[in-house]
Amino acid sequence: MHQPSAGLALTGLCAVVATVAHAQLLTHRDLSYSIAKTIAETAVESCTAKGYRVSAVVVDRDGDTIVALRSNNASPHTMENARRKAYTANSFRTSTADYAKRFASNDPLVLQQVTLPNVIAIPGGLPIKVGDDVVGGVGVSGSPGVDEPCVQAGLDKVADQLN
Repeated sequence: MHQPSAGLALTGLCAVVATVAHAQLLTHRDLSYSIAKTIAETAVESCTAKGYRVSAVVVDRDGDTIVALRSNNASPHTMENARRKAYTANSFRTSTADYAKRFASNDPLVLQQVTLPNVIAIPGGLPIKVGDDVVGGVGVSGSPGVDEPCVQAGLDKVADQLN
């Protein structure tokens, strides 16, 4: 007689554990290749129209590259700088212009962070947000002082899709 009630108790315990495990799952939105490609293409086109030869990189929420584009005759270093700007903007959830200002002011935390691989304190990177959730980052390199407006042009192009 005790065996059926023990089986029922075990079944109930399994249901509770399954419910708790399900409650701990996270859901989030991820950046699609299509949106990432549009951001990068628009950023490159925006800078090219201003006479600059640039590279643009879009990374996902984990900092992995989704899209990397290099315009005709862009300098070789621009691809790496664009990737690091995208990674930094994503990682610290801020523009790399703001991050560079913190670096220039000798913020002790930023002075340590820039020693991490892939982190760079140079303007030209912005986080990609869906509401307050950072889903990636985008960086442009090759147009000093104009990188961030080109990045913003890419983000503006897909703004209606980032909701």
